[in-house]
Amino acid sequence: MIQVQRSGDNTYRVTVEEGGSSSAHSVTVQEDYYHKLTGGSITAEELVRRSFEFLLEREPKESILSNFDLQVIQRYFSNYEQTIRSR
Repeated sequence: MIQVQRSGDNTYRVTVEEGGSSSAHSVTVQEDYYHKLTGGSITAEELVRRSFEFLLEREPKESILSNFDLQVIQRYFSNYEQTIRSR
């Protein structure tokens, strides 16, 4: 289960629960990057949730950085932006 809560202007607190344990993350989403990926068609919270689904398909929750800007994902996974736009 992925829970996303806004904790600041561009910051979100994400909790991932699976396998009887949880992990916590702080994610920053820049407004221009949000619009680049979504065109405003979904909320920023939904973008973060979908981004975590993307990450969890590729790595365990313990491997996800505890504090990062959403743009960092593209550096690790070159197909991130394309995949998120198509979801």
